[in-house]
Amino acid sequence: MKRRRWLTVVATVAVLALVASACSNDDDGGGGGEGTGTETAAVDEFGTVEVAAGEPINLGTLLVISGADAALGQDSQNGAVLAADYLDGTFDGTPGQLLGHDINWVHEDDLCSAEGGQAGGTALAADPSIVAVVGTSCSSSALGIADTILSEKGILLFSPSNTNPALTSDEAHQPFYARTAHNDRIQGAVVAEYALNEAGATSMATISDESPYTQGLTAAAEINFEGGDGTITARERINSEDTDFKPVLRSIAEGDPDVLYAPVFVAACSLIMKQAADIMPDVTFMTSDGCLSPDTIETAGAAIDGALVSGPDISVFQEGDFYSNEFLPAYEEQFGSEPTAFFHAHTFDAANVIFDAIEQVAVENDDGSLSIPRTALRDAVFATSGYEGLTGIITCTELGDCATDVTIGIFEGPNWPVEGGEGDGKPVYSATKSLDDVL
Repeated sequence: MKRRRWLTVVATVAVLALVASACSNDDDGGGGGEGTGTETAAVDEFGTVEVAAGEPINLGTLLVISGADAALGQDSQNGAVLAADYLDGTFDGTPGQLLGHDINWVHEDDLCSAEGGQAGGTALAADPSIVAVVGTSCSSSALGIADTILSEKGILLFSPSNTNPALTSDEAHQPFYARTAHNDRIQGAVVAEYALNEAGATSMATISDESPYTQGLTAAAEINFEGGDGTITARERINSEDTDFKPVLRSIAEGDPDVLYAPVFVAACSLIMKQAADIMPDVTFMTSDGCLSPDTIETAGAAIDGALVSGPDISVFQEGDFYSNEFLPAYEEQFGSEPTAFFHAHTFDAANVIFDAIEQVAVENDDGSLSIPRTALRDAVFATSGYEGLTGIITCTELGDCATDVTIGIFEGPNWPVEGGEGDGKPVYSATKSLDDVL
């Protein structure tokens, strides 16, 4: 079965040359055949993945699929499943094939923690059949943890929802790490822009937790808010496992901020939202995509009214015929609900970029087996340019940022764009920025 080409990839001549060098056979000039896999392994320092005739191509996912933040990871996992389903050009619940081979997903749980990234990353890295991994959900699972474990094995880690700026920084970027998710320097700039120009705020207090995600995002918002002549009245750090945030909120209330920005995860976020509604009812409450979940809406109750959440502007995706008329109906039919987070489309795009990269670099041997060189696969993904995905045009930088022009929306509760939200799911504010605008 042949996948319908609704996406376009532009690969560079350099990558094609690299692939030709890595995958050529001295006897017949390339094209597969006996001995091809052996010679590829000799060229690629990380070797090749050998997929026997009739065996599936094994891809991993490392996403949060249990606990309070499971809606985030399960939403992404659903996007990966739909990508494999669409390999034959239809959403029919039956996965298609890639180069005559099935796709088999090996799922690990990142637990939205460093410990989960360590355990899940180690398990996937120990399996030599894993070609690439879609993940992690949370930056805390990736940064210096899963990104390092998998890079040391030459296994691509391609995240749909990691947003911490350090992951793609000169100082910390790991060579086999990339993401279709936005860089939070963009999201932080949009949050500050909304607070200053739309909410008319002159002062802001922030709450972060121990995770790289919340720390990076609050830092980006603070820098941009102060750059717009706003004042940060408090910078509070909490433990995400706490349940009583009243002392912190009372301390923040003494500074009388116009906006409270708390981009923490679901469990703490929903409680902070409820407790802040009692202690500082006139303060505008803002959070971000780590808090967006049907569980937040249910737990927060009436406090969700007027609460603002930032994240990828899904209404932009909905303008596309494919997303609205094919992808979303398939999602709802196969999984029994509307999307539960922002990043299902980012996962669908990441999986398809991987699929296309495999098609570019895999050596199809005469016996029906495949040889997939790891470094060439990484380079093909990083060479992606002008790729028309569900989330927009995907062009990867050398540091792994593949979402270089991003539209971030601000959504006002209860009209949040997930299952349980009330309304049309449209944002009250939306802005498009590029990495060049904010870095």
